[in-house]
Amino acid sequence: MHDDALSRARFEFRWEDQFNLGLDPETARKYHDATLPKEAHKTAHFCSMCGPKFCSMKISQDIRRDAQAQNDAGGSLVDAEAGMAEMSAKFRAGGGTIEVKV
Repeated sequence: MHDDALSRARFEFRWEDQFNLGLDPETARKYHDATLPKEAHKTAHFCSMCGPKFCSMKISQDIRRDAQAQNDAGGSLVDAEAGMAEMSAKFRAGGGTIEVKV
């Protein structure tokens, strides 16, 4: 239960909850503040480990947001399935393997 709460806080960039749910909140805050000292970093949607361009949590949220926007704009499941079928055909036509000969 505790691990799940911490994971959710991490995914949602709720820094204060992350600190408070951690084993040592004071040390967690000190490490965070040492690497990201500005006040704006207290609400940042990334951490110092990967930075803003490579944060897996941010990328996941961006993908979900973009998919929702596409769905709201009229994108349909039929369109998505047609796109998957097209890409599957390209994959099979290319030999059906992940490895690419160079």
